[in-house]
Amino acid sequence: MAANIGIMDSAYFVGRTEILAWINSTLHLNLSKVEEACSGAVHCQLMDSVHPGTVPMHKVNFDAKSEYEMIQNYKVLQDVFNKLKLTKHIEVSKLVKGRPLDNLEFMQWMKKYCDSINGGQLHNYHALERREACKGGKEATRRAAATQQSGKSSSSSSAAPRPSSSNGTRKHEPLSSNAGNHHSSRAPSSKQTKPAPAAAAAAYDEKITELKLYIDSLEKERDFYFSKLRDVEILCQNPDTEHLPLVGSIKRILYAADGEDLGAAAAAETQTLSPIAEGSEERRNSAIESQKRKLIVNQDVDAAAITSLSPRQRLSDASDVKCSGSSPLLTC
Repeated sequence: MAANIGIMDSAYFVGRTEILAWINSTLHLNLSKVEEACSGAVHCQLMDSVHPGTVPMHKVNFDAKSEYEMIQNYKVLQDVFNKLKLTKHIEVSKLVKGRPLDNLEFMQWMKKYCDSINGGQLHNYHALERREACKGGKEATRRAAATQQSGKSSSSSSAAPRPSSSNGTRKHEPLSSNAGNHHSSRAPSSKQTKPAPAAAAAAYDEKITELKLYIDSLEKERDFYFSKLRDVEILCQNPDTEHLPLVGSIKRILYAADGEDLGAAAAAETQTLSPIAEGSEERRNSAIESQKRKLIVNQDVDAAAITSLSPRQRLSDASDVKCSGSSPLLTC
């Protein structure tokens, strides 16, 4: 199910250009940025295209400007998800802000889901007629048509050939006139090589959008690691574990100021907290204690044996010692 796809799925690697082309061709719109669909109305109509009759289009507002109006559209979308038993979480608070990365990721999921229904094929879906039932739907269709016409006219004017009648007359002019107008003839050619203002503005918008996506990805990564550190801090503040030496070392690392040297303290803590060092020390102490016990027991046994012997046995023992210390050739 598309509702359970992971962040590393191929759906999240679809580019903005492909997403915009899919939206515009499906709904007959002319969006230039993904964040233009942050009101939620486009998402509702995309769901209506794959599940006709499921979305109450009369509740969708294509003219939503404030966050309150946008949230109403997302409520309609959430009701549709509940009807279809989709468990996809909608981060409304991020989408209504118009952040490019959040809107792109959600629209990538929408494309993955719509492509999974009937193979992405739409049968007899009339996007313009369905949008007319929405609030502001006619105005949205009118704006899309106007932008398409203006785009076509600008492209046709830029592709039109320039008149070259002056070039034919210049061939018959005298050489002196060509030399005199040498600098003046260069001026229009240099102006022609400059890029059009519209193209430059489009390039700047593209660059700004890329930078916004980069900033959003950095903020998302920052929030991810901050949440991990916060979880570690909460674990260290647990009354059952906060008295442990290891927890104290972790707290010192968490709350250390910039430039503070924790190398020596960390090495000392590692040496004292090392389980190998603690185990070897305990084994050494236990070995010493066992040797002491054996020595004491042996001394007690020898003393008891000596006191239990008779005087004759003591003399025989002494003579045995004396003989053992003499020459091996002698016999007792």
